[in-house]
Amino acid sequence: MEKTSKAIEDYLEAFLMLEEEKTPLDISSVASLLKVSMPAASQMANELKALGYIEKKPYSDIVLTEQGRLLANAVYHRHKVLCHYLISIGVSPEVAEEDCCRIEHVISEETFEAIEKQLSDKE
Repeated sequence: MEKTSKAIEDYLEAFLMLEEEKTPLDISSVASLLKVSMPAASQMANELKALGYIEKKPYSDIVLTEQGRLLANAVYHRHKVLCHYLISIGVSPEVAEEDCCRIEHVISEETFEAIEKQLSDKE
């Protein structure tokens, strides 16, 4: 996975989650999901657009670019695997959700792959 900031990964993951829920991809939905201000979400949307991760025209919904979708899928996959793993070792779903949001950004690829392999061996 390419090296980006936690904030970029969080926003891209949020766009993907909202898209899966069939929620409009607009600044207010993203701000609400991430519990940030509208100006902060708008500023990050501008940064993501400049980086080529999203497309956004004035007064229209946000659209993930191919590059943005690839990164969002990778981050969201890590999130789901780590949450599943934490729950499988006895962590409550609420705490697992909070912890995996932090872990997904700093865990090494080697450790993540080992966790993923352990989960697939159990299934």
